[in-house]
Amino acid sequence: MQGSYPQFTALGVEVVALAVAPRASVRSVQSTVRAEYPMLADRNHQVAEAYGVYNLLGDELAAPSVFVVDGSGYIVWSYVGTEPQDRPAVADILAQLP
Repeated sequence: MQGSYPQFTALGVEVVALAVAPRASVRSVQSTVRAEYPMLADRNHQVAEAYGVYNLLGDELAAPSVFVVDGSGYIVWSYVGTEPQDRPAVADILAQLP
């Protein structure tokens, strides 16, 4: 996602990553991949559960997911992966932006 981040910011869109992991682990990953976008820790998986993506793959993690949220806070498009590497193409996400 880091390589595509400028495409999102050019459109005035923010990218936020969420991981079911402790904050220290998330910071380490963010540093390793040099992510400029925010990466948040969901250690107790409350957010992943609220979005309905926790443990879908039986791994006690959030399934790979993308949610496009409009300026009013409504989810206008979502993609939930069916395996660990299942993610939509950046072009598909950009096409869904309001």
